[in-house]
Amino acid sequence: MNALPDPRQLGRAPRPRLYEQLVEQILVYIEEAQLGAGDLLPAERILAEQLGVSRATLAQALVALEVLGIIDVQHGTGAVLVYRPSLATVIRKLREHQTRLPEIAEARSTLEVKLAALAASRRTADDLAAIDAALDAMAAEIGAGDRGTRGDELFHQTVTSAAHSPVLAQLMAFIAEMVLETRIESLGQPGRPEQSLRSHRVITDAIRAGDSASAAAAMQSHIDLVSDVALLK
Repeated sequence: MNALPDPRQLGRAPRPRLYEQLVEQILVYIEEAQLGAGDLLPAERILAEQLGVSRATLAQALVALEVLGIIDVQHGTGAVLVYRPSLATVIRKLREHQTRLPEIAEARSTLEVKLAALAASRRTADDLAAIDAALDAMAAEIGAGDRGTRGDELFHQTVTSAAHSPVLAQLMAFIAEMVLETRIESLGQPGRPEQSLRSHRVITDAIRAGDSASAAAAMQSHIDLVSDVALLK
């Protein structure tokens, strides 16, 4: 009969990260309160006090749930429940999301850096007007206290259009949903909306000047910025 292995040789099970613990507690609350689609979660201040964490820490956990489409954080309203998932499903999706973040950044670097360079050499007056309108839309959102996600999306769409490359545009459309995940997560970082808008303006200046090399470099710097997401430990 084979001897059983010494249990002392077993490694410790990894401790769930803080954001996973917070997500679990929030989902437990949703379940116990019997919240359904369209119901509003308590205000961040109240949730943070109940969970014993800072509002900044809680906000990142809520961003994680928003990335997965479980809640919709609406400016001036709060976090609205979209659907009530199982905890196991949420944790699995969160870990899958973290794993693919570097791959999404890699894909964006491959596609959007080239698109910015092409936009600088091919843009028309109408293209520049559309890019400027997207910048104005993002600035207005941020000025109203929002994160500027719609304006951010519009900006990248207008740069893609200005490149006049249908095949690259199709590839961007293919990864659009994954880019949306990173957009929500990035713009949920403190101070990031303002930083992102500034880098958009640098990209725009290079495109307007017809400087393909500078436009490509500015887009790469922007992608490096927005890919730097502070995960909860």
